[in-house]
Amino acid sequence: MTIPTEMKVTTKKNEQVGNMIFASIYPHYLNRIVKNGRTKEELDQVIQWFTGYDQDALQAFIDEKGTFRTFFEKANIHPNEHLIKGVVCGYRIEEIEDEFILYKQCRQMEKLIDELAKGRKMEKILRQEKK
Repeated sequence: MTIPTEMKVTTKKNEQVGNMIFASIYPHYLNRIVKNGRTKEELDQVIQWFTGYDQDALQAFIDEKGTFRTFFEKANIHPNEHLIKGVVCGYRIEEIEDEFILYKQCRQMEKLIDELAKGRKMEKILRQEKK
């Protein structure tokens, strides 16, 4: 199966995402989940689970208006991130090449936020290894 060109990550797309200011996108995440009956605390919990930031570090990063590149470079990505699978914005997460890790991490976080907005239970969003 070939991936349509518009759904293939390119160096240019990876750079565009990396250069976006996290603080400019965060309000869009927040609006999306609030209009679906979820809370800022839940959004922050999901982001913190994925990135390892605590509340103070997350807020400081928003206040500093840092880029997504810096956001993910400073993050301590959760060891269960490989359990985040599926399609978000037309991209199948598990098919995004390792060379575009920044883009992949951004899409993984967006997948978690999508699930939150769709009403998925928090314990399902915050993936655990099957024992």
